[in-house]
Amino acid sequence: MTTATSARRRTLEAAGLVHPNAAGVTAALFDGTRPFFLAADKVQVKYEMLRAHVVDGQRVGAAAAEHGYSRAAFYLIAAAFDERGMLGLLDERRGRRGPTKLTPELAGFIAAADPSLSGAELAEVIGARFGVSLHRRTIERARRR
Repeated sequence: MTTATSARRRTLEAAGLVHPNAAGVTAALFDGTRPFFLAADKVQVKYEMLRAHVVDGQRVGAAAAEHGYSRAAFYLIAAAFDERGMLGLLDERRGRRGPTKLTPELAGFIAAADPSLSGAELAEVIGARFGVSLHRRTIERARRR
């Protein structure tokens, strides 16, 4: 492995963009003779998989298998690419994205609430008024926004 390839791999690892099945990538572009094509580069492999199907006319199953993905994964990746372009090739962050109960109405109420009330006290007020149970830490974070 060249110094440039090693540096690229470290960067991919730091960003969480290493292909989980790099050893399963058998597409000719990633045979190791062309340093530009790195089987460990998840985003590049996804792109080349889609390109192999759309441009080269390769069947979905074959394109997916040669790039270390399943047919189901191919369709998910293709849909994400259609929806978001290159950003769709990046994996979505796992887990919830923010509090689920904190509606814009509640956020406005929290912002306008008496700042001398603690998060726990405000949680009680919100529970009584809106019938929603919020943790004091959720309220404290909402106040800092």
